[in-house]
Amino acid sequence: MVSSDHLAKVLEQERRLVLERFDEEVAFAIGCAIYKRAVVEALGIVVDIRTFDRQLFFAATSGTSVDNTGWARRKANAVRHFLQSSYRLTLEHQSLDRSFAKEWALDVSDYVLAGGGFPVSVKNAGVVGSITVSGLEEDLDHAIIVDSLCDGLRIPRGELAFHG
Repeated sequence: MVSSDHLAKVLEQERRLVLERFDEEVAFAIGCAIYKRAVVEALGIVVDIRTFDRQLFFAATSGTSVDNTGWARRKANAVRHFLQSSYRLTLEHQSLDRSFAKEWALDVSDYVLAGGGFPVSVKNAGVVGSITVSGLEEDLDHAIIVDSLCDGLRIPRGELAFHG
């Protein structure tokens, strides 16, 4: 069971994890940090970082499949549509079949309610893209992204980590 504090923490993460700039160099640095951690910890994940018009970074570690790539794409689409983390959406709109309510008219082949997609927010610009991880439990996919952003922004991980 997810802690009732997770939603409040995700909202704080989205508010605080704002970059000064975002370009190919920044995407590469974030992607490499996530990939390196996955290799060191033997985590089977895919990492997809993009602006809303193109992919800037993609990597897959051992133990992943085309399914993980599909999940990452669907999570990124959810972030793009709502400009929020996919874990936040999951917590706010819990659905056993991981689909959005019918009134949203979002095709399940293109959108999913699953954690692991996080908005790339830039100071004075807003949300410009997404970082997506797929391969672990959804809260862990989400946490890897948050950790990498904390590291890059020099925010102690514990300040934005889930507790309990």
